Amino acid sequence: MNFKRIEAKSRNTKSIVIFLHGYGADGSDLLSIGSVLSDHLPDTLFVAPDAPTKCQMSPFGFQWFPIPDMDGSPVNLAMEQLDKICLLTNNWIDKLISDEGVQDENVFLFGFSQGTMLSLYMGPQRRRAIGGIIGFSGKLINAGVFRERVNSRPPILLIHGDEDQVVIPTSLPEAYNELTSLNFTVQRHLSRGIGHGIAPDGLTKALAFICEYSR
Repeated sequence: MNFKRIEAKSRNTKSIVIFLHGYGADGSDLLSIGSVLSDHLPDTLFVAPDAPTKCQMSPFGFQWFPIPDMDGSPVNLAMEQLDKICLLTNNWIDKLISDEGVQDENVFLFGFSQGTMLSLYMGPQRRRAIGGIIGFSGKLINAGVFRERVNSRPPILLIHGDEDQVVIPTSLPEAYNELTSLNFTVQRHLSRGIGHGIAPDGLTKALAFICEYSR
């Protein structure tokens, strides 16, 4: 996969934050957050891959998998593509971990919207638990299949705007309830007056979460 990166300020990489962008965007859409966080996380490498497939609804952006409600694709095709991208992305993460010489428990997935959906579905399928998953403005998808494929339980932080009109805010408690029922450790935060986006209070929560679970 094509990706962009912001090197660890200390030049001594001990952890990695992987940004997974939303539907129709690209890695650059989130990478700037790494510049904001790097002063507080000097030993962290920030990486932002582009999804490998051009977005059907946005020719200048990318998608991790089709979204039937938006592009009219069959649900079974979307879920097949989801499984394929999970395998591809997890293999890419394995190589990144090996190349950078870090431990799995010091790798964090930071997703937005569709990137959150991918992170929540994909991260727990890994045999070795990663450090954590941060999900903004997303939801847990394909829950029936997900329950059968949980191999590890990284801590999770769910953040949502209470005025989100793209992914409805009730997606947060729905994901929270499902994940906690499966014995995940889950934190949640609702950003007041925020739509489909990342607000400063949510970013502060994300930073605290990474600091809490970094080893």
